[in-house]
Amino acid sequence: MAAGTLSGVEYGRLGNSGLVVSKIGLGTNNFGGRIDLDQTRTVIERALDQGITLFDTADAYGMGKSEEFIGEVLGERRHQVVIATKFGLPMAESPYTRGTSRRYIMEAAEASLRRLKTDYIDLYQIHTPDPNTPILETLHALDDLVRQGKVRYIGECNFAGWQIVDFSWTATAEHLVRPISAQHEYSMLSREASKEVLPAARAMGMGVLPFYPLGAGFLTGKYQRGQPYPEDARLTKMPPNRSSRYLNDENFELLDRWQSFAAERGHSMTELAITWLLAQPEIASVIAGATRPEQVDQNVAAGTWKLSAHDLANL
Repeated sequence: MAAGTLSGVEYGRLGNSGLVVSKIGLGTNNFGGRIDLDQTRTVIERALDQGITLFDTADAYGMGKSEEFIGEVLGERRHQVVIATKFGLPMAESPYTRGTSRRYIMEAAEASLRRLKTDYIDLYQIHTPDPNTPILETLHALDDLVRQGKVRYIGECNFAGWQIVDFSWTATAEHLVRPISAQHEYSMLSREASKEVLPAARAMGMGVLPFYPLGAGFLTGKYQRGQPYPEDARLTKMPPNRSSRYLNDENFELLDRWQSFAAERGHSMTELAITWLLAQPEIASVIAGATRPEQVDQNVAAGTWKLSAHDLANL
């Protein structure tokens, strides 16, 4: 995967495609939810200044607000970035406002184009598997969008390993547009994807875009054992049956060791979490969210630290 640098950010191809993306991406699930339009503007402006080109969003983020804010802020600069958005999660109670049927895909794509104020989507991703729609129907609809020029590339999120292979193999066998990306939860803390998802994506020539690279915020170090958790933090607001997956004694013990490892080398835990991901060969770009410009700076700085083979073995 050829790569270059600009403004301290590295770039490389996404999977076996010609699409070049920044190796630090901007996750935008907070836009229109945790932060308003003005705050979104400051984050996007800083990302552009830092050379970040991959903006990852979804129609379901803020129920359309994230896409709207991105379209509003980018304006004429839209062609300077790669916009990756998603479809498939429920947008209303109606059974016709979700899934991956031809009917819904065509409507969802047009709605995203309007909100983003653009005439094309760089990377259009299935947000979650749809057991009610044959993958061939989904692929034919996506292929039509590509042929119409409304979508450039396609990808998936949250597929099982076998679904990734089926998705890519079916596209190849039917001479339809092939997926180039696989977006999954993957971090130092959550490595389940390494068992089947990463090998499947690698075999199919798809670049991996990890979300929750900081373990839903746990790997920032802002959660401390025996101390009150931050009131506005993601894990604090999660139901206990979900947050306990991250907030448990075993993970706190790991965090203590990793924080010491990073501190001994003059780096933060956030930097360690991101640079560890970038050292994995399947990773094309790390989707890192931000609610403040300083967080964008921290994410970009993390990409400049290179772990040695010895460090990786220790970790």
